[in-house]
Amino acid sequence: MARSPYATSSTSRRCDTVGSICCSTTPRSLAYTATKHAITGLTKSTALDGRPYDIACGQIDIGNAATDLTSATAEGVPQADGSVRAEARMRVEDVASAVVYMASLPLDSNVATITVMATKMPFVGRG
Repeated sequence: MARSPYATSSTSRRCDTVGSICCSTTPRSLAYTATKHAITGLTKSTALDGRPYDIACGQIDIGNAATDLTSATAEGVPQADGSVRAEARMRVEDVASAVVYMASLPLDSNVATITVMATKMPFVGRG
């Protein structure tokens, strides 16, 4: 059997990727959406292909963490219905807590996907 590109001399056997919920809700985001769906596919393939090597792989999808990158979100951004509205944001420390949780699991447990988002973000139920 050929050596897997995932097998290394490192003792770390966990790979956590960063997706996004933006790609399911934001208009005019074709390129961004394509790249995030690619990350989801790579995450799932790595989780499957990494099993024989005790490699765990999961994905965190982040929605509106309060960073400089999302500052416009608080002012107003295009919505799926064509309107422009401000969106709720969450503390970036809450995202970090989720990442630490994923990374802290033993290798016989894994978070396949997790979504961390501002509670009042217009995602769940948005048409």
